[in-house]
Amino acid sequence: MREVKLSTKNQILIPREIREALGVKAGDKLLAVPRRDIVILLRRPKKYSQAITGIGKGLYGPDYLAQERESW
Repeated sequence: MREVKLSTKNQILIPREIREALGVKAGDKLLAVPRRDIVILLRRPKKYSQAITGIGKGLYGPDYLAQERESW
């Protein structure tokens, strides 16, 4: 966790450790996600389809489809 300061132009400087952890450099785009009184910064994916691939893995059990088919 690092403290940053908001400039008079409403800009913040992201500390080097955080930029390195995110793997971003000058000119890269980030996603800012507001959550009540916090903001989460995420590296913007090059392809959203790759970023969400597998996001639902394990959401349903291995026999979910069989159970659904039987219920019809």
